[in-house]
Amino acid sequence: MTVADVAERGKEILSRIEEIVVGKHEPLSLTLAAILAGGHVLLEDFPGLAKTLAARCFSWTLGLSFSRIQFTPDLLPADIVGTHLFRRDEGKFEFRPGPIFAQLVLADEINRATPKTQAALLEAMQEGQATIEGDTRPLPQPFVVLATQNPIEYEGTFPLPEAQVDRFLVRVRFGYPEADEEKEILNRRIRRQTEEVSLPAVTDAGEILALRRALEHVLVDPDLVGYMVALVAATRRHASLAVGASPRGSLALLKLSRARAALAGRDYVLPDDVKAVAVPALAHRLILSPELWTRDVRAEDVVADIVARTPVPKAG
Repeated sequence: MTVADVAERGKEILSRIEEIVVGKHEPLSLTLAAILAGGHVLLEDFPGLAKTLAARCFSWTLGLSFSRIQFTPDLLPADIVGTHLFRRDEGKFEFRPGPIFAQLVLADEINRATPKTQAALLEAMQEGQATIEGDTRPLPQPFVVLATQNPIEYEGTFPLPEAQVDRFLVRVRFGYPEADEEKEILNRRIRRQTEEVSLPAVTDAGEILALRRALEHVLVDPDLVGYMVALVAATRRHASLAVGASPRGSLALLKLSRARAALAGRDYVLPDDVKAVAVPALAHRLILSPELWTRDVRAEDVVADIVARTPVPKAG
C-alpha cells in the first residue's frame, strides 16, 4: 500500500458514508483519519446528530466486525470483557468473550457507566488486550473504539476520568445541520421508504492494517516536529489552563497530521495539517483553571489561541 492508496480508499470510504450521513464531511474525515492513525474516537455532541449512525457506517464500509455496548449504571466489567462459564458436561470452564472482542466497538453513552466499568476499557484501548480473571487475551486487529457521550446531560452520569479521556486520539463534534442539509436528510428518507440503512464494504481488516502501515511513509520535516512540540508545550504554561497536554498529545498531532496529509494525497505534512487537527487532538486533554469554570471559556478556544500565537515554520 502507498500513500496514493490511502487517498483513493479514503475518498471511496467517505463517499459511501456520505450517502447516509449528510453534511458532515469534516467530522467524518477526522474520524477516518483517527482510525487510520490507529486511534480511538470520542464522539461528543447533542442527541440525534448521527453519532451512532456514523459509527455503524464506518463498520460497514471498513468491513470490520462490529459490536455495540449500551453503557448504563448497572453495566459490569464482565459485561464488556466477558467471563468464564463452567461446562458441567465437560467438567471445565469455557471462556465466553464479551462485546469488546470486535474490531470496531461502539461504546454508546460511555459516561453513563460507573468508573469501574469505564476502566474496563482502559487496558483494551491502550494495550489492545483484555484481562479476564488473570487470563490476558489479545483483541482482534484492527481494534477501534468509537465512544459517544452527551455534553449537556449530567444527571445519572459519571464523567470520564482524565486518564481515560486521554486515551482517545481525537474528540469529534458533528454540530447541527444547515437548513439545506436537513432538507436533504428528509428527502433521502422519503426516497428510501424505510428506516433501515446499510452500506457495502469498501475495505477489510487486512487492508486497513496495510493502510495504517502506509502512513509511516508520510514525511514530517524536523521543523514541523518542533512546531508540534511548541504547540503542546504552550498548553503547559498557558494562564487559562491548570493542566496542559502530555506527550501523548504531541503523538496525537503527529499521527493525525500524517493521516490528514495522506488522505489529501500527499506524502508529506504541511503546517496546515497540524493546525487543522490541533483543536480536536488537544482540547479534550486540557483542564481549565478553576477560576474559569464559571466563565464562557472553552478548552477549544484556548487551543485556537495557542495556534494563532505560535510561530509557524517557514518553508525550507
